[in-house]
Order: sequence, then C-alpha cells, then structure tokens
Amino acid sequence: MSDLPRRAMTRSAKLAALPLGFAGRTALGLGKRIGGKSAEIVAQEIQQRTAEQIFKVLGELKGGAMKFGQALSIFEAALPTEIAGPYRATLTRLQDAAPALPAPVVHKVLAEQLGDDWRENFLEFDDAPTAAASIGQVHKAVWHDGRPVAVKIQYPGAGKALLSDFNQLARLGKLFGALLPGLDVRSVLSELRERVAEELDYLSEAEAQHAFAQEFRDDPDFFVPDVIAANEQILITEWMSGSALSRIITDGTTEERDLAGLLLVRFLFCSPARVGMLHADPHPGNFRMMEDGRLGVLDFGAVNRLPDGYPRMFGTLTRIFNQGDMEAVVQGLRDEGFIRPHIDVDVDALRVFLAPYVEPTRVEEFTFSREWLQRQAAAVADLRPGNVVRQLNLPPSYVLIHRVHAAGVGVLCQLGTTARFRDEVITWVPGFSDEEPEEDTALTTV
Repeated sequence: MSDLPRRAMTRSAKLAALPLGFAGRTALGLGKRIGGKSAEIVAQEIQQRTAEQIFKVLGELKGGAMKFGQALSIFEAALPTEIAGPYRATLTRLQDAAPALPAPVVHKVLAEQLGDDWRENFLEFDDAPTAAASIGQVHKAVWHDGRPVAVKIQYPGAGKALLSDFNQLARLGKLFGALLPGLDVRSVLSELRERVAEELDYLSEAEAQHAFAQEFRDDPDFFVPDVIAANEQILITEWMSGSALSRIITDGTTEERDLAGLLLVRFLFCSPARVGMLHADPHPGNFRMMEDGRLGVLDFGAVNRLPDGYPRMFGTLTRIFNQGDMEAVVQGLRDEGFIRPHIDVDVDALRVFLAPYVEPTRVEEFTFSREWLQRQAAAVADLRPGNVVRQLNLPPSYVLIHRVHAAGVGVLCQLGTTARFRDEVITWVPGFSDEEPEEDTALTTV
C-alpha cells in the first residue's frame, strides 16, 4: 500500500465488501451444516472469518473506517461472550495497530513537510513504525540534540478519506448493529465525523498536548510527552516507553489492571480542573502503563475545552440520583436540555439507562466487569421499545463528555478494575459532595 486509498469508488467498494462477504460466508456455512458440521462450529468459523475481514478492511482503509473500528473496539465489553469471542481480539487490535505505510511513502511525506534535508533534524530515524492508527502513524527517532522522540506522520489524503468513509459507513449501520446490539451506530458515526477537522490539525493537537504536558510535568501519577516541533501534518514529541493499555487488558495482573483503571478515571476527572480540557479519545491505544507506575497519555487530537472545569451539573445530578429523587433528576435534565419540554419520559426506564454511569459512585469500592456491562446493556436494549433512549436529547456542549463517559466505562470493564472510584468523583467532580449544596437548591426543590 503506497497511499491511503483515496478514490471514493475504491473505498466504497472495499467497505461494501463487508456485508457481501458476511452474506457469502453465511451461505457457505449453510452448505457445511448440510454436509454434517454442527451449527455451533460453523457459526464460530463464520464469525472468526468475519472478524478477520473487518480488521483487514477497516485497517487498510485507515481514515474514518479505522477510527470507527477503534470506537467499536471500546464497546465490545458489552457483548455477550458467545457473540463477542471471535470479534474481541480482532477489534482490540484496531485500538493501537493498523497496516503501515511503506518507508518510501513516509520519506516522501517527510520531505514534503520538512524539506529535502529532513534527515538533518534527526541523528537516527526508524523506518518501521511503532504504531499505525486511523489518520497517522508513529516512528521512533533521535532528535538532533540526542533526545529520543516520537514522529507522528499524517497519512496522505487522510481528510478526504475520512469524510468519504463516514458517508459509506452510515449505509452499513445494520451490519455493525448486528455485531454490537443496542449501540446507536449512526450517532457514533455522526459524532466522530464532527471531530474530523480537529484531529487532522496537528498544530491544534500540539497546542493541547503541550498544555497537558506542562500541567502534569513531574506529576506522581501521569506523564504526557511534551511537544518538540509540529506543523499541520507532522508532530514530534518526547518519546514515552511503557506497556499499552490493550496489553494490560489481555495480560496484566489484577494489581496492574486495578491501578490502570483507577489512574484512567483520575486522569479524565482531574484534567478539566487542572488543564481546562478533557481528553476526548480514551481508547486503550492512547494510554501506556510506565515502569514507574505512572499512566502515560498520548494523542490529544480530540479534546473538549472546558475552561470552567467539569460541569457542576453532572456531579449534582449524580448525587441527587443516588439520593433517590428522580423527579429532581428529570427536572435537572430538562433544565440542561437533555429532555425537551414536550417530552414525557418513563422515570423507571430513565433510571435503568443512567445506572451504569451512576452505580460506581454509590459505594466505597466498585468492580467494573464485562458481565456487569452486559447486564446494563441488556436492560437498556429491553427498554428501547419504550423509546427512553430516543427521547433523550444530547446538547452539543455535552457530546464529547458523553463520549468519554461511555468509552471510559467500556475500557474499565475490559480491564475488570476494582478501585475506589467514588473518592475520585468526590475530589474532582463539582457538585457531587454533600458539602457543596448551596448551588443545587433549584434542582432539589423543583
């Protein structure tokens, strides 16, 4: 592959091959069953081949297709084991790996962006990428002053490819809906598309990453590599070693998984207060557990700028929900625009829908697990005929926060983390502590 496949017809044909391939394998499976193989064995074979094709097509296309695959990989924890098995490993691979661009193309991009003398910036440059993701890949190098660095290179044609992919993927909603029942695929695609421009702008990403790096420099819990140089399509940062969170999920000890989950929650909750921004792409490929026990954080292409910190409304309504006053919760959601004035919601259905986000804050220590998330997902899916999910409106200012909450829960369930999450909410989320009631009167007395 010498370039991102850019022609809309070519990319559409590759994406269209997904449902066609699935149908073909299903027909082949019918033949095998007639020929004597058990239905269970045939189903497993079909799912395995489908999973491999999904990785191959989404990985090769990179762009929006790859990014969508990464989004799906976060939610696989909600799938029942008998469905998820063949897809789990394949989707997880999309979190931090993809087929790489060959060295000649990488050199061409570097020459175009940094000049024909680009090698003079580096004492060493490794042509083999250390990571290849949705819109760019990373190479390890040694900067001219001797510092080890990460060189992030944007794929040629990434912008056009992203927009083309989201249009095509929207037509394949039923296929991905079959893989992840209960997931609103269209809303995921819509939200991802809106963030395309931000993630393509490496200068904007560099600004955000530098702000995080400055705030967390010498922090005992976190490390963010600082920016050394950047332009629109090249981002050069300090190098960071460590074990990818995806490896901790699959191979980590109980202690490692518990620490990783706790630090992930702490980072997401404390960042708005400390930096005025929220890291808005919390899939495992963006995090590393370092040898000194700190959580290393990468990829600041998607951030939610919150100059006033974390919205007090979330802490306030979470506390009121735990106190059992659902009428006040409903009114608070109406005041914030989550429930429109003419909509009447089923309070019991709403309670079940909100439970996964609130339950971990009720107890001193909580264990996230795939089984727990599967129960929550099944409950919400059962309630969907009552339209509680469709009745809720997500105001634009909360889209990224909701994305982080949902994805964060998915990652924590993949980790199976047990920790004192309530303490983090008390410390970092305004309005949750009972010691801060003065601004909540309007909500609690409606």
